[in-house]
Amino acid sequence: MTSLPLIPAISDAPAARRASMPPQHLADLDLAGRQALVTGLGEPAFRAKQVSNHYFGRLVRDPQEMTDLPAATRERLAGQLLPQLLTPVRELACDDGATRKALWKLHDGALVESVLMGYPDRVTVCISSQAGCGMACPFCATGQAGLTRNLSTAEIVDQAVYLAGVAASGAVAGSPPRLSHVVFMGMGEPLANYSRVIAAIRRLVSPAPEGLGLSQRHITVSTVGLVPAIRRLASEDLSVTLALSLHAPDDDLRDELVPVNQRWKVAEVLDAAWDYAARTGRRVSIEYAMIKDVNDQPWRADLLGRLLAGKLAHVNLIPLNPTPGSRWDASPKPVEREFVRRLRDAGVSTTVRDTRGREIDGACGQLAAAEDNDTNTDRAGEAPA
Repeated sequence: MTSLPLIPAISDAPAARRASMPPQHLADLDLAGRQALVTGLGEPAFRAKQVSNHYFGRLVRDPQEMTDLPAATRERLAGQLLPQLLTPVRELACDDGATRKALWKLHDGALVESVLMGYPDRVTVCISSQAGCGMACPFCATGQAGLTRNLSTAEIVDQAVYLAGVAASGAVAGSPPRLSHVVFMGMGEPLANYSRVIAAIRRLVSPAPEGLGLSQRHITVSTVGLVPAIRRLASEDLSVTLALSLHAPDDDLRDELVPVNQRWKVAEVLDAAWDYAARTGRRVSIEYAMIKDVNDQPWRADLLGRLLAGKLAHVNLIPLNPTPGSRWDASPKPVEREFVRRLRDAGVSTTVRDTRGREIDGACGQLAAAEDNDTNTDRAGEAPA
């Protein structure tokens, strides 16, 4: 593990946080909205396009680098359009720098995480859509922490833009210098912050200066199975990949592992997923964390195979990255291999996710939990006032 020295640790988060939304940022607005804001400041509308080109096209945030803007207006426009949303707390790297995890402090003290993963043919970032998560999945560090608040559209987008800048700097050796894929698999349930996540997707896929110019097919949105939101997503005319965090093929176990299953059962969730696949032509990714002696039995592999056989779906098995002190652990490799064999024998496309970032608290929510623990430990040792 490498701790990157360019980002200092911050340990002065308030003991009690008051959730509040951040100041408006240009990524909260479409280009027309930015132009209206700029003209309201007494500047010509084209200044909005100039600032947007710096942010989305050149990945520049420093107003002093925006030399095509008059010096007298740079700071004022940047202050109105580019307020700082993410304060770096900690950044860790492993895999020779190909995997980088960033912990951010938001304006109200909430903590969120993002991960950059470099591959020979692509650069992927995993971003958060909420500070914390309200879905309460017991094997997930974020679920254990609970929900602080939804992120704004710009707070979501800014994670991707920042890490796109890291890739563009050439810091990820052996990978292309351009962000190509974004997965909404960080902290939070994306479809529980629906309108802002959809707006963030539109910023990510719109070409500069409107947005970052990524392919819709390179965006993945994860969900634990909020059925009305899945059906709404299918009507958005977006070609993003839906990733369904299933984790169990039977209601008895999924009720425990994914508590929202008590509202929408496996059959109903899968029915919504198949409707999404039919309307978009996009294969659904079925996410399945392999948990030792919990959901990794051969009969569950067979049941999952029967549920998915003949469907436009792919199973992504995830070796569990246990959280400290958790009673959950990863399935042994022989058990994992047997699970894969049974799914493939049923005709279901199956892969095992690359296990990256374990030494940098790679699982969702682990780095934020560690920072909270460090901060609380620091305070516990302070002398009373």
